[in-house]
Amino acid sequence: MAQQVMSVVADLHLHYVQACQNLSQPENPFIARVLQEADKNDECRSTKGITLKLAGNNHLVPVPRVTDDDLAVLVSVLGQVAFVTGLDLAYNLLTDAGAKTMATFLQENSTLQYLNLMFNDIGTSGAELIAGALHSNQSLVHLRMTGNRIGNQGGMFFASMLKINSTLKKLDLGDCDVGLRCLIATAIALTQNESLRAINLNRPLLSTQQEETTVHIARMLRSNSSLVELHLGKHEMKNFGVERLCDALYENSTLRYLDLSCNNIICDGAKFLGELLRKNQTLEILDLDANRIEDAGAIYLSEALATRNKTLKALSIVSNNITGRGLVALAQAMHSNMTLSHIYIWGNKLDRSTCAAFSELIAVERLQPDCTDVAPYKVDGEIFLAELSHGLAKHRYWSPRCAAVAPGAANASLEIVPVSEYL
Repeated sequence: MAQQVMSVVADLHLHYVQACQNLSQPENPFIARVLQEADKNDECRSTKGITLKLAGNNHLVPVPRVTDDDLAVLVSVLGQVAFVTGLDLAYNLLTDAGAKTMATFLQENSTLQYLNLMFNDIGTSGAELIAGALHSNQSLVHLRMTGNRIGNQGGMFFASMLKINSTLKKLDLGDCDVGLRCLIATAIALTQNESLRAINLNRPLLSTQQEETTVHIARMLRSNSSLVELHLGKHEMKNFGVERLCDALYENSTLRYLDLSCNNIICDGAKFLGELLRKNQTLEILDLDANRIEDAGAIYLSEALATRNKTLKALSIVSNNITGRGLVALAQAMHSNMTLSHIYIWGNKLDRSTCAAFSELIAVERLQPDCTDVAPYKVDGEIFLAELSHGLAKHRYWSPRCAAVAPGAANASLEIVPVSEYL
């Protein structure tokens, strides 16, 4: 049996060439090259399996992106092998027809654990087919649908799936144009689902300012005991919604990563979060990018971090209209709080006092260069801070083809909370 598997492994590219001939489909040179690389990879022979990286972006030389017809040939080849456990098809040309092919594959395949379909052209009917396939699939643990315009109805199909599927652990529906009904249905489904550990619901299309969705999500957090990571960016959330979430998180003991970036949170919302941090013993990552908590909000957070909280490891307050007063307070909190290891501050008003405070944190090695998005430098004896390309969301939409930077510098969540491809 081992010899048979080895021959299949060694001939993955050959199987693809033969399948193209049998289906009268021209070879895609990009797919052919990736399969050739896989044939040479010793990791193929391990029990761990491999991920075929067929993303259409992030290439020094443009590649022919994968089409629906290309996918049909590829899955006919993958049906013969068991060592391919991941498939990255992001930024390609897949439509609902490709989603139909993938849905059929998911119903028949029992080894695929990771599927990335982000930023293709899959719509509502494609979402229905993929979500339907996951009613019976028992292998897939991580699905990324980010950036496909599946709409509110497409999202509803995934919400229904979450009531049935008990295998999926990470689902990404960010930037999918989902709406009010989908978010409420998803929150209700997650009161029953005990397997999902991470969900991205960023940038829904909401026509109301009443924050009903936040109320339902907060209600879910009171009873859910499996969710570790929750992304609620661009929800037009205000202080009312933050207060509802904080009230729920007093009763929640599992959530470790909360993303509230790009909302309408001001200092009062930060006050609720500060009060939460004084008592919460679970939260490890808090992303408040692109809100407006200002100095008062930063001071509320710094007081909680300096005196009570010993669990938060990463805080991002990028672009929050904070001046030196608030930023220095957070820097001082880090001297007494030894748990907070990652802090991101760029996009605020970095005055002389801020530059001096964060330069000192880095100089005394209280703050590692890979754990922040600023680096000190001197001009004529005066200290300034330069921006580093680090942050919580750096690799949310793409991943580097080579490991050029340490994981902590690229995305703190991957290092602090073990959220791997297969979670």
